[in-house]
Amino acid sequence: MKLSLSKVVSGCRLGTLTNLGKNGVQTVELPGCLLYTKTGSPPHLTHDTLQTIKGVPDIVQLTLSTLVELHDVLEEFKEGVGKFIGMPDSVLYCSLHDPGTPCPFGYNNNKSVSIWGYGGRVEMTTSKFMNMQRAFKPDWIQCLSDGDTISGETSRKRAKKSVDRSLSFLDECIQLQEKSPELQSSVMIGVIEGGDVLEERLRSARETAKRPVGGFLLDGFQGLAMAKETKLKLMDSVTAELPEDKPRLIHGIGKPDEVLECIERGVDIFESFFPYQVTERGCALSFSYNYNPDPEATVIKQNGIQDTGKSHTEKDINETSKADPEITSFEIFLKEKRYRDDFGPLVHGCTCYCCQNHSRAYVHHLLVTNELLAGVLLMMHNFQHYFSFFHSIRDALRDDRLDQLKELIFRQACETQEMHSQASECRGRR
Repeated sequence: MKLSLSKVVSGCRLGTLTNLGKNGVQTVELPGCLLYTKTGSPPHLTHDTLQTIKGVPDIVQLTLSTLVELHDVLEEFKEGVGKFIGMPDSVLYCSLHDPGTPCPFGYNNNKSVSIWGYGGRVEMTTSKFMNMQRAFKPDWIQCLSDGDTISGETSRKRAKKSVDRSLSFLDECIQLQEKSPELQSSVMIGVIEGGDVLEERLRSARETAKRPVGGFLLDGFQGLAMAKETKLKLMDSVTAELPEDKPRLIHGIGKPDEVLECIERGVDIFESFFPYQVTERGCALSFSYNYNPDPEATVIKQNGIQDTGKSHTEKDINETSKADPEITSFEIFLKEKRYRDDFGPLVHGCTCYCCQNHSRAYVHHLLVTNELLAGVLLMMHNFQHYFSFFHSIRDALRDDRLDQLKELIFRQACETQEMHSQASECRGRR
């Protein structure tokens, strides 16, 4: 794996990862994202429907928590998880936890890390972990680490313990990898831990960078336990300690505004669980990422989506807020009654299969009648919209227009706060 940077502007890195995959022929542009899967399959989609989506990432994220029960099957299969799931030519990255499903805290110790599979908790020692990796044969491996520091304010003692454990796990996994012929071509991703304690984060970054790892994962920034300003300051400090010639990944960051903030701090690769969460809420991504729009197209776009912005009535606001408080201004809640007679596409100008063939009214009908096709169509749209957003980020970096894109995205993000504030006022009046 080789990282070539073509431009670095104010911390933002534009580049290409080459020599990827079993044959070393795959290439990935950065900043980019992973293809989110559950048990090796994109949620709601088959391989055929996945083929209709434009811009699908070449790096597939497999989560150990959803594959752990398949270890014995894959060990007997002997040809690796890529062929087993029908993705033999994809670049496979095996992470520990499913970003779309929160896991409990407080179960790690100095000998094992707890993975929460469909059957419950599984204690993972380094030996057991690497045995599973030998059966899976992924291209990238997130090393075993103690990331159990995001449930609240982390004590200095607990942060130090997370770094010590993670470095110990990393050394053990590297030693086991060297003895495993099946994993000689796999890349170990070192994990940066340390909670919200700056000194421990820096120690973790410096010590991990001394090991023979192929990239770095910034862990522990997911969720709301850590203040936003603290997160951003820690990212700034950590990435400054990492070598420039290796990719930086981050877990648990998916909202468009948060993605841009991380890119400004040197992060290269993100997950794509956010479109899945939006789909599960019965929503469609509808935010604009066109930082240099054609004036005529802009008028059409505004006419098509103006009902999703500030024109919410009190009834609409209450309906949306009751549905799911996590709904953002980057999406529209299609179960709302106002979409029952809306025969326009989910997003005007979108080229996805759903928008080209179906209307908001049809998807609304599928959702309220609990038809499985609703998840399929929404997932197709949400994935393509999200992947196109990353394409726009790379174009904006090439054109030196990232500031315009950031302004556009943050303006839409502010509407989320307004929507929630209006919902609270409505409930207060009642």
